[in-house]
Amino acid sequence: MTTNTTPLIETIGLGKQVSSGSGRLTILHQIDLQVAAGEAVAIVGSSGSGKSTLLGLLAGLDRPTAGSVRLAGQNLADLDEDALAALRGRLLGFVFQSFQLMPTMTALENVMLPLELAGRNLSHAQRIAREMLARVGLVERSTHYPKHLSGGEQQRVALARAFAPGPQLLLADEPTGNLDADTGAAVIELMFAMNAEQGTTLLLVTHDEALARRCDRILRLVNGRLAD
Repeated sequence: MTTNTTPLIETIGLGKQVSSGSGRLTILHQIDLQVAAGEAVAIVGSSGSGKSTLLGLLAGLDRPTAGSVRLAGQNLADLDEDALAALRGRLLGFVFQSFQLMPTMTALENVMLPLELAGRNLSHAQRIAREMLARVGLVERSTHYPKHLSGGEQQRVALARAFAPGPQLLLADEPTGNLDADTGAAVIELMFAMNAEQGTTLLLVTHDEALARRCDRILRLVNGRLAD
C-alpha cells in the first residue's frame, strides 16, 4: 500500500438527510474517514445502511446536508457541477452493479467514452480502448452492443471503461450483484488484478464479507453510522 501525507479521500462530520412523508430521514450520521492513496477499502453493511449514499457523496454525485468531502485535497463543496464533472473525469473510475453501459454504443465505443470526454483524440482513444478490451479478454467482442453481451461480459466492458483513463480512484458499487457466483468471482479477480497493475485506490461497496476481506481495510456502516 502506498501512503501519502494528504489522504486521497477525507470526510469530516459527513451527513445526509432526505425528506420523507413523516419529516426528515437521516441516512448518514457524522461520517469521519480517511482513505490513503493506493489503499483498497471495503464499505460493508446491510441493505439500507447508507453504503451507496456514502459512495455517491464521495464521488460528488450527491451533495451532503452536513459536513464535508475532500477529494485529492479539493473540497467538493467549493465546486460547481461543471467543475465536479471535470474532477470526476480526471480522477475517478466507476463500476456499478447494473453495468451502466450505453445501449446504443458498441463495447469499443463504451470504453472510448471517458477517454473522449477527457479530450483524447479519436485514434488515441481507440487504441487505448482496444488495449483495455484485450486486457479483459473481449477484444473480439468490440463491435458488439451491450444487448448482445452476457452479464459477465458487460461487467468486463465496464471494468475496461473504468480503467481506460488510468483513474486515481476506482469506486465499485456491488460490482458482482447481478452476476452468478462463478462469473462474479472471475470479475473480482480481474478487478483486483487491474487495480494492482495501475496502482489505483479502490473503494468497494459490498455486502459480501469474503470479498471485503480481500481489501486492506473494512469500514462497516450500521444504520448510517461507522461502527467502531
